[in-house]
Amino acid sequence: MKLEGEIALVTGGGNGIGQAACLEFARQGAKVMVVDIDAAAAEKTAAAIRELGGDAYAFQADVSQSSQVQAYVEATLSAYGRIDSLFNNAGIEGKVSPLAEYDVDNWDRVIGINLKGTFLGLRYVLTVMIAQKKGTVVNTASVAGTVGAPNMAAYSASKHAIIGLTRTAAGEVGKLGVRVNAICPGPINTRMIHSLEQMINPAEPSAVAKSNMARNPMGRYGEPEEVARIVAFLASDESDYVNGAAWLIDGGRTAI
Repeated sequence: MKLEGEIALVTGGGNGIGQAACLEFARQGAKVMVVDIDAAAAEKTAAAIRELGGDAYAFQADVSQSSQVQAYVEATLSAYGRIDSLFNNAGIEGKVSPLAEYDVDNWDRVIGINLKGTFLGLRYVLTVMIAQKKGTVVNTASVAGTVGAPNMAAYSASKHAIIGLTRTAAGEVGKLGVRVNAICPGPINTRMIHSLEQMINPAEPSAVAKSNMARNPMGRYGEPEEVARIVAFLASDESDYVNGAAWLIDGGRTAI
């Protein structure tokens, strides 16, 4: 168990990739603080971990709010005494719309949750890890942070910026015993991709799925568990010379 006795803090842990990562951390021996804006979803993930014999708490927080980020950090320290790994994962897709028509309030919401939320997680958790002289952070970016994403301006901009934040943080704290990396998933079989399918083609969302899969060399969506295993690897000592990286997890979609 590569993460035996470690303390993992996961935002957006109530569903999708975040939930899968919480379960993977627990399987590898970590104790988990599950953070989500949806309190019931966070508790469901924490309960699933406890049913497996693991140790987990749930905490409700809006990651775009500084006071609530500080609160989830303090709750984790109160429960466990330290933070070994942060999976800075909470995010939303926003609405699908051409840039010239993009709703300003929607822009603010996406940037607030995806980018500001990631910044705040780094801001308050890095302080803890620097004092410990130990820790790992994995930020959730996207393939949309490495290439453009037409009609998803805020999402793509936020994910490009998360890669920049990751590299900046890695350069600052690498000598202090802390590593910071990002993951860049392609389409993954979660609520988010199915929401996008519905927005792109309400009459036939399955056609969007077929088109997405046809453009992927592996011919399918990824599964949350496949991403979670990479997150756990980046959080473990198995990746102890990986710092400032942006790992593509897309089945080769951006390779062609």
